Amino acid sequence: MAECSHDCSSCGESCSSRKTSPQDFIEKLSDGSSVKKVIGVVSGKGGVGKSMITSVLAVLFNRRGYKTAVLDADITGPSIPKAFGLKEKAKGSDFGLIPVRSKTGIDIMSVNLLLPNENDPVIWRGPVIGGVVKQFWGETIWKDIDYMFVDMPPGTGDVPLTVFQSIPVDGIVIVTSPQELVSMIVGKAVKMAQMMKIPILGVVENMSYYECPDCGKRHSIYGESHIEDVASELGIDVIGRLPIDTQLVKCADTGTIELFNSSYLDDTADKIEQKTKI
Repeated sequence: MAECSHDCSSCGESCSSRKTSPQDFIEKLSDGSSVKKVIGVVSGKGGVGKSMITSVLAVLFNRRGYKTAVLDADITGPSIPKAFGLKEKAKGSDFGLIPVRSKTGIDIMSVNLLLPNENDPVIWRGPVIGGVVKQFWGETIWKDIDYMFVDMPPGTGDVPLTVFQSIPVDGIVIVTSPQELVSMIVGKAVKMAQMMKIPILGVVENMSYYECPDCGKRHSIYGESHIEDVASELGIDVIGRLPIDTQLVKCADTGTIELFNSSYLDDTADKIEQKTKI
């Protein structure tokens, strides 16, 4: 039988000639780094607010007294620094990269913290992008982190695969929206996680509804939600719904996400805490 001719660290195939386990691909942390729990935030498609959910969860866990970090693995579409209003650039030392700390103490690493101009495009091929993600995990000094949230790019391509194979992910949160495509999109993300043996903590529906500030009536701007039925079919839990909130959007756009205060994702944070106890 012919030997495997490709790089096993960048694919999900189970070749007969493959003699290593998935754990063999896990990248080690730098000396002096410590991360207790890693939560991936994923989506099957772009534009569903995955980065916003990542930011809000990091803020909530930070408020609960956990030392929190965000690894922005969305290399070609990094938006985490903007949500937190970060202008300072990440620096390096003899021991590794030093993440930028937000105003409330959240450690953040993103490619936009390394580029000379945050508007510069990242025009790199998949292997290079995957290598950067590995560096962000293994060559950054993550000091005493309780919860790290990894903002992953949409889809099931190179970078999500690199994250699942290179970083010891304790569970993922799938972010979606109410459109009819949801069942197919969520299904792809679920199946990828199952193939990679990554625990699924649950699904969060973003843009679930809009509540009129005058009369309090809820409007389904993107159609009626089917997330409960979809989640039931896939055997996963719905752990949160986030409405369309103009104040939340404004906070993300102006870099003041840490000032936003609502209970939208409190139950979501509770469930993540319960399923990933430190």
